[in-house]
Amino acid sequence: MNDLDASVRFYKEVLGLEEIRRNKSPRGSELVFLKAPESDEQIELCHFPNSGPVQVQPDLTHLAFEVNSLEEFGKHLTKLGYKYSDGPTYKENGGGFAFIDAPEGYEIELIQRPQELGKALSY
Repeated sequence: MNDLDASVRFYKEVLGLEEIRRNKSPRGSELVFLKAPESDEQIELCHFPNSGPVQVQPDLTHLAFEVNSLEEFGKHLTKLGYKYSDGPTYKENGGGFAFIDAPEGYEIELIQRPQELGKALSY
């Protein structure tokens, strides 16, 4: 990450993740761990200034998060000054997907599962 604070803000404000801890490694990298509410899964953001600027490759695997409604999440994005970079695309079964670009160029997929499949990030 080139700007750790901007990335942490994005994941907290846009995706609603919670920061659960932050620490510095002995080699000088700063690590921030975040998780979605009602989940035990974590993501780690790492800022290591000595490695040079981050350049995201076009074929990098992306992160994906479930949302209850792509339409409602889109309204949430608009309020924060963001928009989908692709989609939303809906399926016949009520599911769908869309993408948003996170800081540093990482791509985040938002998945709307058919309602009968359970709970997700709500907006």
